[in-house]
Amino acid sequence: MSNEKAQTTSSSSNNVQFVELAQYELPKAIESKKDDWVVFGENDCWFNEITDLYYNSTTNNAIINNIVKLMFGKGLKARDARLRPNMYARMKSIIPDSVVKKIVTDYKVYGNFAIQVLYKAGEIYRCEHLPVQLVRAQKCNSKGIVENYYYSDNWADTKKFEPKLYPSFDSDKKSEIKILYSGHYSVGQKYYSNVDYFGALPYCKMEWEISEYLINEVQNSFSPTTIVNYNNGVPSEDEQALRAKKTVQTLTGSKGKKVIVSFNDNETLKTTIDSVPLNDAPEHYRYLSEEAMRKIMLGHNVTSPLLFGVATTTGFSSNADELKNSYILYDNMAVKPLQETIIEAIDKVLAEAGVVMDLCFEQLQPLTAAGELTTEQTQMSAHQTTDSFLAEGLISKGESEIDGYDLVHVSDVSYDNEDEFDSLIEKANSKQSLLSKLIPSFAKRKSKQDNPIFLTRYRYVGEVSENSREFCIKMRTADKLYRKEDIIAMDSVAVNAGWGANGADTYSIWLYKGGGGCHHAWQRETYRRKGTDINNPLAQTVSPSQQRKEGYIAPTNDKKVYQRPVDMPNNGFLK
Repeated sequence: MSNEKAQTTSSSSNNVQFVELAQYELPKAIESKKDDWVVFGENDCWFNEITDLYYNSTTNNAIINNIVKLMFGKGLKARDARLRPNMYARMKSIIPDSVVKKIVTDYKVYGNFAIQVLYKAGEIYRCEHLPVQLVRAQKCNSKGIVENYYYSDNWADTKKFEPKLYPSFDSDKKSEIKILYSGHYSVGQKYYSNVDYFGALPYCKMEWEISEYLINEVQNSFSPTTIVNYNNGVPSEDEQALRAKKTVQTLTGSKGKKVIVSFNDNETLKTTIDSVPLNDAPEHYRYLSEEAMRKIMLGHNVTSPLLFGVATTTGFSSNADELKNSYILYDNMAVKPLQETIIEAIDKVLAEAGVVMDLCFEQLQPLTAAGELTTEQTQMSAHQTTDSFLAEGLISKGESEIDGYDLVHVSDVSYDNEDEFDSLIEKANSKQSLLSKLIPSFAKRKSKQDNPIFLTRYRYVGEVSENSREFCIKMRTADKLYRKEDIIAMDSVAVNAGWGANGADTYSIWLYKGGGGCHHAWQRETYRRKGTDINNPLAQTVSPSQQRKEGYIAPTNDKKVYQRPVDMPNNGFLK
């Protein structure tokens, strides 16, 4: 931590005083003799100092904010949510994304995070975020275990804001509130964790000081504005300091104008000013600012400044090339380890609540602008010689959910039936109803199988096991909805390499799913816009009884075209 106690030296010949500041030191957890809690840093200042550096260092603030976005992504999800919908719903009710995002922010800013676990009738029913800077550990027991934690709204005034004691989540004590305190292992620390960008803190401080200095220079010009001479002798050092302090307080305001206070034996010996100009001052401060920014990025393990909007000149052929490689490296080396620590803590809470899910953070796709690469395509490029990219091209086209629509019908895909289904849609679209004119967003529909009221999507269905192909596992784990056009477009893209005719990389995913012997199929789902129920030809897909009333009888599905490849002749393989 920054030790800003002034060490003063003086010379009797010229009465010049120097102020020296100590450098950053590793913060220490201090066990007080009078208090039961453990403070972090001298005078318990560490969390406040980290907060100041977060707000006052431009580069540090921007990087942390963007890393938090990458860590949280699109929220905490479960890979097996589709297979365990009730358990997934309970998980979301226990720890909603609004709480998770605050936890993610605390962890990146402070290197620690705290979760308030709430109990009702002895069972966990909800988790809440607890500002980690307001939590202190109790002194550990003889086994080195922290049994309780203290919480106070203001640790600078514990008499007014008395700390309250709560049991640790790992404690066997029964309580309506427990605190789960977590972070990563830090060398030399017992109670708390260091921030993962500790090495960049001096440069965060330097950037802050440079900005304040330059602002002050602009506001107060670049030279002292006042010299106050005392020509009646040189008093003692203590008296000099006292007079100087009172003089400055009297003559300066909130802007902090520069004043020189000089003590002289007589007027003929009064102080003179010799300017010491800094040559190339703009270049000097530009260098310091750039060096501070570079070291702060290094402290945060930033693989490329371009990830955070800072243009660079590199050996890459384009910015897209740099982003593609840098993002993969940064995600694997910096983002995922932080995510795993949070997931591990949340897993502990959910396990006690009887909820066991395969948790993950759904990733953002920062490279989705026109001409850029998506996250999935980036991963494919980096691993194109392995199986790890299988299905990613198709998955990137999928939708997790469809806002504003209700699922009204589910059926197996019959390829003989698809042409008739498309004709129903065409008939519905040709009917210019008043409602279709009132829905301008329909002009931007994504599929030819959509109309002003209904959307049609397809889901990859079937059970998976440890023996399932990677393509099928990925498709079932993603559990997304796809347009028919996207699935057919994969005929010319290697999304499941090696399962085509004679080992070809491409084949019809629409017809043969995961290839010969595959146990999966496509399921058609029809969605209706919320709040609509009109007489529409496509409504025949909603209800079998409604179909009969309208005189429409669905064709019998041909088993050969919608059955799983494993149920086809030769298990779906060529002879």
